[in-house]
Amino acid sequence: MPAFEIRSAPRAFAVLALIVFDLAIGAPGATAQVPIPTIPPPVPVVVDGKTTAYLVLDLTSVICAPQPACQATLPAAAALLTKARNATVPVIYSETPTPGSTILAEVAPRPTEPKVTGRADKFYGTALDDILKSKGIKTLIIAGTAANGAVLYTAFGANVRGYTVVVATDGISAAPFPMLLTQYQLLNQPGFANPENTPLAENKVTLSRSDLITFR
Repeated sequence: MPAFEIRSAPRAFAVLALIVFDLAIGAPGATAQVPIPTIPPPVPVVVDGKTTAYLVLDLTSVICAPQPACQATLPAAAALLTKARNATVPVIYSETPTPGSTILAEVAPRPTEPKVTGRADKFYGTALDDILKSKGIKTLIIAGTAANGAVLYTAFGANVRGYTVVVATDGISAAPFPMLLTQYQLLNQPGFANPENTPLAENKVTLSRSDLITFR
């Protein structure tokens, strides 16, 4: 085995993170200074209520309740929920397979609103795609947590399956650096990039905000 081989995946990621951090801040010994990318601001969107669904991801007692940053997003997620229901837009929930997990009261589902259970990518190993296709859905509005978990991976899973995605930035949460990384990645997904944040770019992600999203 070569002397330089890193045997542990976590160690490999830690080393890579340190290298990137050193480059970004121009630490001593760094060979280049990498500028922090600028994220375009959220944009207004008007979506067709007949072909749009609202995904509420992991706003649960286990994932969201212990995190103040996530709790702070609940008003935005709830406001979107009210607008979606008023427009008769389908609402689909997700949670993780954690014993005792319940969806928080602020965004609690109605008995007729379906729920899927899975890890970060809510399409993987669930009936989410089948549910959406049965309703003729083409566009997804996403709120939830964690931004760098369920939101990021479900958005990519949606793009892979041909859906157009709108992420409500005030309805997602994570620590500051993961939030920056997530928003950059959402707009620069391999094969589905929308770096200028063009509203409703087909089969890509748009960053919007709860008060900028309108259902027609």
